[in-house]
Amino acid sequence: MKRGRVARLGGAEPTIQSLTLQLNYANIAALGQSTVNNPMSVASENLARIRAQITDHLDRGETVKRSAEQSRALMDAIKIRLEQHNAVLVAHYYTAPEVQMLAEETGGFVSDSLEMARFGRDHPAETLVVAGVKFMGETAKILTPHKRVLMPTLEATCSLDIGCPIDEFDAFCNEHPDRTVVVYANTSAAVKARSDWVVTSSIALQVAEYLQQRGEKILWAPDRHLGSYVQRATGADMVLWDGACIVHEEFKARGILDLKKAYPNAEVLAHPESPASVLALADCVGSTTQIIDAAVKSSASHLIVATDQGIFYKLQQMAPDKQFLIAPTAGNGATCRSCANCPWMAMNELEALDRVFEVGGNEIEVDAELAQRAMLPLNRMLDFKASL
Repeated sequence: MKRGRVARLGGAEPTIQSLTLQLNYANIAALGQSTVNNPMSVASENLARIRAQITDHLDRGETVKRSAEQSRALMDAIKIRLEQHNAVLVAHYYTAPEVQMLAEETGGFVSDSLEMARFGRDHPAETLVVAGVKFMGETAKILTPHKRVLMPTLEATCSLDIGCPIDEFDAFCNEHPDRTVVVYANTSAAVKARSDWVVTSSIALQVAEYLQQRGEKILWAPDRHLGSYVQRATGADMVLWDGACIVHEEFKARGILDLKKAYPNAEVLAHPESPASVLALADCVGSTTQIIDAAVKSSASHLIVATDQGIFYKLQQMAPDKQFLIAPTAGNGATCRSCANCPWMAMNELEALDRVFEVGGNEIEVDAELAQRAMLPLNRMLDFKASL
């Protein structure tokens, strides 16, 4: 999906929000008794539905055509609104370049989900505007319950989040009561509250090694590719929830090998949400921040990057002397429907940011008791990270 796609459908067609609601798994009886007895089949069956519905959404999407002058005018208007509302903009690396630029120009922050939340917690602004996906807004609200947290749209979600519904995940955990529950940051507040640990991709290996040394067996969720990578690297005893990122699982080893024929000296930087065959080709496997650090330190002039293309803004900013190549993905001509671009991240457009204070229905709310329970594994991770 190209930058500038509008995250909406025309006429009476379902919106991404309604598609998300269709995937909330509240009525799992319709999926059959076998699904009820196997919570992970919920993830795999519905991941296929997510892919099909996203493909349909992309086919129907409209294209926003905005000149550089119009973009600059919008950015200037948003700057004024942020000042008027004593608000700060925090944006994820996967958002559009102009959104990341706006965050930097207004004294905000561009980073991964946890660092976004920590920056918002420590910033004096009364309101946080989170450009990302819903679980990022929830994490920010959990860390800063006294602040108002707004998002351009609450329709922006994540296949890992909606592919791990709390009722089915709770049942899965109950099937393995002897295991320490470790969940990836890309999960709902309810799933975090059900866990013992929350981890980011940057410290997943260290946490698994720590738990292994303590003789603890791990229940991992929701990304099976990241979980398998951690399992292979650490040898930890792990059972995995069967979830995946619809962007990262599209990267193909065959395409990377073909690209390496054209650029034989290129290094490969891959996010661990990618399939094992892709990670096996990588010179660096790491989180978004670790990929950026590796790019800066690399002596290679060409770097093949297997993660969302939104990161290219920061890569080019930090290493302007290098050429970055998008890792090929599935589909015709070694491309994919999303073109290494999360369709939900693409909802964070300037037009939506311009309406963020007036649109209504876009404030993040997390139940206070649930937030307190989710804060326990989050604090466990933060304390562990501080000790490294």
